[in-house]
Amino acid sequence: MVLVTIPAVLAGSMLLLLITGGTLNLQSYMGIIMSVGISVANAVLLVTNAETLRIEYKDASKAARVSGAVRLRPILMTTVAMIAGMIPMASGMSEGGEQSAPLGRAVIGGLIASTFAALLVLPVVFAGVQKKTTFKSVSLDPEDANSEFYDNGDPRSINLELSNSI
Repeated sequence: MVLVTIPAVLAGSMLLLLITGGTLNLQSYMGIIMSVGISVANAVLLVTNAETLRIEYKDASKAARVSGAVRLRPILMTTVAMIAGMIPMASGMSEGGEQSAPLGRAVIGGLIASTFAALLVLPVVFAGVQKKTTFKSVSLDPEDANSEFYDNGDPRSINLELSNSI
């Protein structure tokens, strides 16, 4: 699910480079890679939060909506901060700045597109994929209270459960 945002990064980076007359070169590739990294980090946090809420709410659609709302401000703050930091580089006005301008432009375009993808597309994909999954915890940790192997502090209970299943 996290990989849903990567095509948006590529499209946004390419579109801004096309609009500004930039070329694909080493600098723009580095900018695309930076944008992909930030986009995937945002998506991982959103999906992790949505999965926790899905188990709590027992409803994937509601969990996706709430997770998108909860992660809205952190994702926007990350995007705005990174875009503001890249504007001087993207302008290419410094000495030798025309060489590094494609990096800034690729990052800006990729982050704008990935923000929309993470906040609008990713929750829909999450709700669709997780609609019919189970709500049981997948944890095998005997100390995890949500695990079906929870031993409640009794070291013999895990052995009894394992011997009964064999």
